[in-house]
Amino acid sequence: MRTTLDINDKLLARAKSAAAREKSSLTSFIEEALALRLSGRRPRKSGRACALPVYRGTGGLVSGVDPTSNRSLNEAADDYT
Repeated sequence: MRTTLDINDKLLARAKSAAAREKSSLTSFIEEALALRLSGRRPRKSGRACALPVYRGTGGLVSGVDPTSNRSLNEAADDYT
């Protein structure tokens, strides 16, 4: 549906810029923003800590995998699939 809105110039410029960064249209960006707002989920305020899941099981990496090497981790993942 086509509609007309009065939006603050600075806010509109930020929305256009964000949509361009995401390679999305302004319409899609605004629709997504409205959907998120209406779903009841609110974005976290920066600076707030959130609980991160921690695995407390046993085991670990397969021997020979270096957890500090992206190449080693990628090769291990490729071998797994």
